[in-house]
Amino acid sequence: VQLQACGGGLVQAGGSLTLSCVGSGFNFDDYAIGWFRQAPGKEREGISYINSWGDKPYYVDSVKGRFTIERDNARKTAWLLMNNLKPEDTAIYYCATDPRDRYYEPTWYFKNGMDYWGKGTQVTVSS
Repeated sequence: VQLQACGGGLVQAGGSLTLSCVGSGFNFDDYAIGWFRQAPGKEREGISYINSWGDKPYYVDSVKGRFTIERDNARKTAWLLMNNLKPEDTAIYYCATDPRDRYYEPTWYFKNGMDYWGKGTQVTVSS
C-alpha cells in the first residue's frame, strides 16, 4: 500500500490550495481516506474523512465550510480542496487510508489513526 500526497505550498491568508493523494498497491475503492495534519509543537489531528464510496464526507469544525474532500476511485486519487486558508492551517498534511471502511466512525480514525500513511506535504499560510 502506497500513498503519495502532493500539492502543498505557501499561500497568503484567504487563498486556496488543493492537495492530492494518489494510491497504489491496493484496491483503492475498498479503502476509506483520511486527511490529517500536524502543526509545529502540536499533536496530529484528523480533519477530514471520506468513505470508500465517496458519499459520506466528514469534516472537523475547524475546516468545515472551507475544505472539501473528494475522491475518484477510477483514478485512485483523493483530493482536499482548501479555501479561505488561515495562518492556523499551517501544518504538514498527510493522507492516510484504511481497509476497515464502514467499521468505524470518522472520529475513531481521527483518534486512533489509519493503517497506512503517505508522506506529508507542507502547507504554509502567511498572514
